[in-house]
Amino acid sequence: MEEIRIIPKEQAWQLRHEVMWPDKELDYVKLADDEEGTHYGLMEEERLISVVSLFVQGTEAQFRKFATAVPYQNKGYGSMLLSYALGIAQAAGVKRIFCNARRDKAPFYEKFGLTATEQTFTKGGIDYVVMERFFD
Repeated sequence: MEEIRIIPKEQAWQLRHEVMWPDKELDYVKLADDEEGTHYGLMEEERLISVVSLFVQGTEAQFRKFATAVPYQNKGYGSMLLSYALGIAQAAGVKRIFCNARRDKAPFYEKFGLTATEQTFTKGGIDYVVMERFFD
């Protein structure tokens, strides 16, 4: 049975590192403002499967470092966690939520109502696009 809960940032770092940047040092996946975010983990029988970090500032929010363990990708776990995080943001009164999406993952985020902006950048040899969604 899956459960979504708030997790310590250190737990999020481990899965971020394993999935997103396994060839880099652990410090590469830490965010300077991780203390200010809320880190959510989708657990299955106490195994951390997927993580996302949510940073809410007034009526805007950003979700960052969204990662799902490789054996669990493309099985709906990440979608479940992202839907949950979007719901939390909307319930908190957020009007706009955004993320820095890897360009090749943009179609995934479009399924959740996010649209690509004109803002793009490259980090670590990977192309990103800023995607956003507005809540009524």
